[in-house]
Amino acid sequence: MADISTPVSKINDELAKQIDGAGLGGDFSIGLHEAMKYAVLGGGKRLRPLLVWHCCAAVGGQPDACLPAAASVEFIHAFSLVHDDLPSMDDDDLRRGRPTLHIHTSEAMALLAGDALLNLAFGTIVQSKVSHERRTSLVQELAAGCSGMISGQIFDSIPDADPPIAERARLDRIHRNKTGALIRASCRIGAICGRAGDDELDSLTIYADRIGLMFQAIDDLIDVEQSAEVTGKRTGKDAEAGKLTYPGLLGIEETRAEVSRMHAEATEAIRALGNRADPLLSIAAFIAERDR
Repeated sequence: MADISTPVSKINDELAKQIDGAGLGGDFSIGLHEAMKYAVLGGGKRLRPLLVWHCCAAVGGQPDACLPAAASVEFIHAFSLVHDDLPSMDDDDLRRGRPTLHIHTSEAMALLAGDALLNLAFGTIVQSKVSHERRTSLVQELAAGCSGMISGQIFDSIPDADPPIAERARLDRIHRNKTGALIRASCRIGAICGRAGDDELDSLTIYADRIGLMFQAIDDLIDVEQSAEVTGKRTGKDAEAGKLTYPGLLGIEETRAEVSRMHAEATEAIRALGNRADPLLSIAAFIAERDR
């Protein structure tokens, strides 16, 4: 299995550099700067920036050129977690084994730190060392990922906001957006940075769609089967809230069968990319097998 974690130190350095740069202005709040660092630099798998990096490499690109783009998707991810954890949304008090940002600081600071990270993401992605045309495409992909993620949160948390549809269709709609949209954007951003051809971009988009759904199906299983001590966040909350989940709708065994199917389809989608896609195969396997 290919080593997928080699770029993590470079990604973490880029995240810290961009946050520090955001705080250089004389009127920038020290408290806000510290809240942003707490939200971003306190752990995490760095899955989305790793997808940017490895998708760029898979199409023959130079991943160092896409480090700002990789950082930008992690800033969007961090912003979404900060806002999702707020009492008006998922009302979580534990994230990555420590208090969520609004518990650590305040609701107001968490809300504003999330806003600042969203802003920083777009200020960061335009620093990617690519042509002006591709830089525009990167911004469009990041915006699409962000919009899909927000829509998914609405489908999940405010179901009455849209006309009712069948439960299975609604489940896929929630997770293709809430979880899948930013994963899809990460893969497409990496491919665009690497000058992917149309066929390569299509293959990586299919791969992203499958691993995005697989990621959420596994997340749903973890919420049912694991403890907060193992996961570093509160578990069992989806059932308590009556949310639509894969195990809740399909049962545990059928959910595992769905994971296997999506894993196989993700693998098949990038077969034509050859050995350069080995890290992406490893990422898919990691997602399928994770327990936290």
